[in-house]
Amino acid sequence: MSSNDYYSKLGIKPVINAVGNQTVYGGSTPVGAVKEAMELSESNYVVMEELFQKSGDHIAKLLGTEAGYVTSGAAAAITLSVAGCMAGTDREKIAILPRTVGMKNEIVIQKPQRYTYDRCFELSGAKLIEAGTSELCTESDLENAINENTVAISYYIQPDDWKGKAVSIKNAIKIAHKNNIPLIADAASQIYPIDYMLETAQSADLVCFGAKYFGAPHSSGLVVGKKEYIDKVKAQSFIAYQLEGRNAMGRPMKLDRQEVIGATVALEQWLNMNHEDRIGEYVSKQELIKKLIDNIDGVTAEIVEIPTFLKYSLKVSVDPELISITDLVDKLANGNPRIMVAEPEDPNAHLKKEHMDNTDLSLNPYFMIGVSEVTSKQATEIGTRIKEILS
Repeated sequence: MSSNDYYSKLGIKPVINAVGNQTVYGGSTPVGAVKEAMELSESNYVVMEELFQKSGDHIAKLLGTEAGYVTSGAAAAITLSVAGCMAGTDREKIAILPRTVGMKNEIVIQKPQRYTYDRCFELSGAKLIEAGTSELCTESDLENAINENTVAISYYIQPDDWKGKAVSIKNAIKIAHKNNIPLIADAASQIYPIDYMLETAQSADLVCFGAKYFGAPHSSGLVVGKKEYIDKVKAQSFIAYQLEGRNAMGRPMKLDRQEVIGATVALEQWLNMNHEDRIGEYVSKQELIKKLIDNIDGVTAEIVEIPTFLKYSLKVSVDPELISITDLVDKLANGNPRIMVAEPEDPNAHLKKEHMDNTDLSLNPYFMIGVSEVTSKQATEIGTRIKEILS
C-alpha cells in the first residue's frame, strides 16, 4: 500500500465502475485539459463573485443563451431556480425560504413527467401540482392546473419530447408565457448531439444541466436561460448569502473555484470534441468485453443503442439455468476485482421501460455494462471475471 492510498488506509476496496458517471459510484473524473485547468486554478485565489459572473457569461455565450450560472450539480440548479422564481431578489422573502408565506409557491408538473428527481422542485419550499393523468397530459390539462398561486411550470426534457404523452416543451413554454410565468427545465444529461444540446439550452426560461455528464467535476452543474431569471437564481446562492446579507438558502450549495473552472472548461471541451471518436472508444471497449464472453454457453452479448449521450451500451443476457442475474451481479460486485454493473430494473441501466424488451425478464434476464468510466484494461478484467464466474 502506498502512503497516499487512502482508500486502502480506510479499508475501502475500489470498484470498476461499469455503470457510468453515477453519484453512487463517485460520479465523474475530470481528465486532460479539464484536470489541468482545475489544478492550475488552485495556485491563485479570486473574488468568487467575479468568477461566477465571468464564467456564467462565457457559458451563456457558448450555449447561445442570455445568461448562465455554475451550480453544485443539476439538483442544485433546479432548487435555486425554483427559489429564485418564488423569492426573486426580495431580501425578506429570500431570508425565510423554504417557508413561502406571502409567495406564489406552486409548480405545475405534467403527471406523465413525474420522476425520481422531481423532488428537487420542492426542496426550496414549493409544492408540485399535477396536471393530467399518468398516461396523458393535454394542453387544456396544463392550462387548467395553473392558478393565482402558480409560480412556474416544470419540464423534464427527454429526446422524444413526450410525443403522445405530454405537452411538448414548445407548447408548454407558450402556455407558461401566456400566463406570465416561467418554465424551468431539467435537462440534466441532455447533452448530445451537440445541436440538440444547444437547442435544449435555449428552450426554456431556466434550463438545468448536470456538468458531470460532459466531464466536469461530479458536484457541478449549470443553469442557463433568460437573464431576468438567472439574476434571481444568483440572489439565492451561497455568494449572495455571504456578500449581500440575504440569508439565502443556497448557502450549503457551495462550490470551489476549481470546480467552477472545471465546469467551464469541460463545457468548452464537450462542445468542440470529436464525438464520433468518443463513441468509437466506447464501442471498442464494449467489443473487447463481448469477444471475451460471447463464446460462453448460455451467454449472449449485444451492443445496443440507448437514448442517452453514451449512444451504446453492452447488453448481456444470461440463461437463468446457468445462473441468476442477481447472483451474477452480486458475484461481480463482491469479487476481485469488484465490478459494478446495472441490472435492467436499475435506473442507472439507462434504459427506460418503454425502451426495454417486452419479454419477461425472468425468461430473458440481462444486465447492462457501461464503459464511459472504464479503461481498456478494466474492460478486459470485466470480461475475464465474467468468464471465471461462469466457468
